[in-house]
Amino acid sequence: MIILLVKFLKMSVEHLEMIRNWRNSPDVKKYMYTDQYITEKAHHNWYNRVKDDTTKVYWVIEVDKILVGLVNLYNIDNLNKRCYWAYYLADPSVRGKGLGRLIELNILSYIFENLGLNKLCCEILGFNDIVVKIHQKYGSKIEGNFRQHINKGGKFFDIVCMGILKEEWIDIKKNFEFEKILIEK
Repeated sequence: MIILLVKFLKMSVEHLEMIRNWRNSPDVKKYMYTDQYITEKAHHNWYNRVKDDTTKVYWVIEVDKILVGLVNLYNIDNLNKRCYWAYYLADPSVRGKGLGRLIELNILSYIFENLGLNKLCCEILGFNDIVVKIHQKYGSKIEGNFRQHINKGGKFFDIVCMGILKEEWIDIKKNFEFEKILIEK
């Protein structure tokens, strides 16, 4: 698959049912902190809480005019110049095609070059080695481990805490050429 056009579209009410279906799918839910079924009412309540929250931003990932996943920033802290991020690709047909690389590099560029933040953090369920390695490939470092931090289905899981600093991004970005994608504001 050749990716022709990738965009991050600001999440809107029109995307809600699709996002709820993604979040309830086993492929996505496996990597989320919670595994409860998300009702339509609960999902609308969540949307109403986050849509005007300036410490959070949600985008739907569009590839060649098809919506395939979600990327978000959260705990945006302008005083301390840091935030967290996460993303998922709900459409299995786009996985393993280099889209994760494009998302990762564009988010790093956006955080450090557009928002002017100093640090980007993320948390990953401990069993998700592939994502830990992806983040490491693009400069993030493991900063810690929250032991038995999340209870999913009666089993406790560790959380791997990772981060990358602006100075590290400035140093590592010269190793990567990538297409800039449209990120709606």
